[in-house]
Amino acid sequence: MTITRRVFLGTGTAIATVAIAELGKSNRGLAQSGAINLYSSRHYDTDQALYDSFTKKTGLKVNLIEGKGDKLIERIKSEGANSPADVFMTVDAGRLWRAQEAGILQPISSSTLNNKIPANLRSPEKLWFGFSKRARVIMYNKNKVQPSELSTYEDLAQNKWKGKIVIRSSSNIYNQSLIASLIEIHGMSDAEGWAKGFVRNFARPPEGNDTAQIKAVAAGIGDIGLANSYYLARLKRSSKPEDQAVADKVGMFFPNQNGRGTHVNISGGGVVKNAPNKEGAIKFLEYLVSPEAQKIFSEGNNEYPVVAGVPIASVLKPFGSFKNDSTNVSVYGKLNADAIKLMDRVGWK
Repeated sequence: MTITRRVFLGTGTAIATVAIAELGKSNRGLAQSGAINLYSSRHYDTDQALYDSFTKKTGLKVNLIEGKGDKLIERIKSEGANSPADVFMTVDAGRLWRAQEAGILQPISSSTLNNKIPANLRSPEKLWFGFSKRARVIMYNKNKVQPSELSTYEDLAQNKWKGKIVIRSSSNIYNQSLIASLIEIHGMSDAEGWAKGFVRNFARPPEGNDTAQIKAVAAGIGDIGLANSYYLARLKRSSKPEDQAVADKVGMFFPNQNGRGTHVNISGGGVVKNAPNKEGAIKFLEYLVSPEAQKIFSEGNNEYPVVAGVPIASVLKPFGSFKNDSTNVSVYGKLNADAIKLMDRVGWK
């Protein structure tokens, strides 16, 4: 039985639950049917090209079960030993850490994954791996800010940016991971001191998603904002003139290039603990680091490849290359609770 992206999103919770229950009736049957069952919170239509290409190369069909990351983790936990899930994929290392802590993943020994994925972009315990990379960058209004005025994340707490910063809420995992990285680098006290100054510089109470921050910068609501790199690239590639007009007004700046490098996060996944088709699951993960798959990640969703030597998407090339922070992304999960508490203390809504 194939669960496609459209079926899962379009049927509603009750029918989706029934469909997944049907999948769980015979784990071994599924393993022998020439398919893998992928639980994914990646909500990008372009990922279908990954699945089609994998099937063409291996003969293994990809049954896609899609939902929000945390809900999929809970579903796999509740399914227990009878879970039909072979692979779990999500965005942000913080969510991968939650999956690790929930005990739903198993360690994988793969020289292919270890050799191709940098150590800081995978679990030290080999439970999950990063397959694409996104940078959390400064988006700036080209008419109000010169790149020479920008430097580091730390500089954003200075008074010169008072009333000029837009950003989404503290409930967002991308922001939580950024704060977790700053705690790891500077320690709790200094990170909290920075966050107090940063919050004082907000142009408005946090609202909206990353795209909303870019649009706010373009509209002059704020001079600068923080957002993931692919959101601006997506606007540039849009067929809508109004999106292209927004993108034309906004520049992308990579912070901390003279120091540790820009904060990066990942989209990644791992093999589920009770995977009925473990062999197929490993094949799928190893396929994701092939040049072909890495190109699909890059061209499809404007993400950066994790494998060295793979060209970046053409839309990203005008932004230039950058040095990324080498902090292991597992830190974002380990320090997530501390990051949330810090953000609460400094009044980041």
